[in-house]
Amino acid sequence: MKLLTFQARHFAWTPHTPGLPETHAALVETDPQPGALTECVVAWLHVEASDAADEARAFKKTLKHIKWVANKRGLRAIALHVFAHLGGDNAEPAFARAFVERLAERLRGTGYSVEATPFGWFCGWQLDVYGESMAKVFRGF
Repeated sequence: MKLLTFQARHFAWTPHTPGLPETHAALVETDPQPGALTECVVAWLHVEASDAADEARAFKKTLKHIKWVANKRGLRAIALHVFAHLGGDNAEPAFARAFVERLAERLRGTGYSVEATPFGWFCGWQLDVYGESMAKVFRGF
């Protein structure tokens, strides 16, 4: 798992084009909508093939890291975006989508408001990040 997290004043996304090959077309979200959050954590997640071998560990560490970043500034909104360009060995798209959906549900269950960018789409972004070092954290495990 590779995570790039931001503490953001504002994050907005606009779906642009599908990004998965036709072999995975069933996983691509249909009718994707733009969205936006303010005062949020933006988590770009690269779900790797090795995460499927030890899903419980990857899930626990990802959840803990996102909550840690959020709690450093008291943020209660989280945006999740699958960004398969932070590393080299991508997980299968079906696994990545299920992982992110489960992560979103778990975060919602602990009181966070969670949005996910449309799965399988390239998006345009607007991102206004706080300036201090803690506002931009990369983590790999």
